Amino acid sequence: MQAIDLNADLGESYGPWSMGDDDTMMDIVSSANIACGGHAGDAATMHSALSTAVQKGVVAGAHPGFDDKPGFGRRRIPLSSREIEQLIASQLGTLSGVAGLAGASIRYIKPHGALSNWAAVDAGVSRAIAAAVKAAFPDLAVLAISGTQLEIESKKAGLETYSEIFADRGYGDDGNLVPRSEPGAMIHNPSEACERLQRFFETGKMPTVSGGAVSLAADSICIHGDSAHAVAMALEVRQMIVDNNISIASFK
Repeated sequence: MQAIDLNADLGESYGPWSMGDDDTMMDIVSSANIACGGHAGDAATMHSALSTAVQKGVVAGAHPGFDDKPGFGRRRIPLSSREIEQLIASQLGTLSGVAGLAGASIRYIKPHGALSNWAAVDAGVSRAIAAAVKAAFPDLAVLAISGTQLEIESKKAGLETYSEIFADRGYGDDGNLVPRSEPGAMIHNPSEACERLQRFFETGKMPTVSGGAVSLAADSICIHGDSAHAVAMALEVRQMIVDNNISIASFK
């Protein structure tokens, strides 16, 4: 592993409600997953985040989720396959339009929250997401959680697909993220996150909450931008990567 991407979910403010520190995070990461107005974000927030990405040389991706701002996209909404296709296409279109105003380009898509978790285990949901991308924005890459159905179905659809692991989320023995409602779902201590990533770099296996380990692939490492410790986590993870003689560069 000579290089790896470091990404964060950003652009998640809405109107007068502020979420995260986009400006500082974009000094640390190489890719930014920008909310598309579904779970978070509005035209002004999208424009600001995309403009900052251009200014700082950060690659921008789309981060579509359920249209559920009160739940921050973390509640599953039982949509049909066609409704998922429409959700994805419309949010990609929104962000792409704002990107034109900001002089930015959208290079990839990474689903958010409950939609991402659903796609991880449900091939039908993943096929719907991949179908929407293929039909509406076929040049976009897909950033998928390593080993999930979204990774599989995106490759089947012929989309450029990259694998992602999480610095600050707990893993089950099946390779899926531990639900946020369960113990061990979130890692708040940067040193703990770095220790776990170090083991992954050395073995190719991610420690799980049960004490085991699961084999994963990683083109990118995600750090959530919506927590109070996001900047501290990102700085320590970035330094750990550099200390392992691995360069940080976007997969796109």
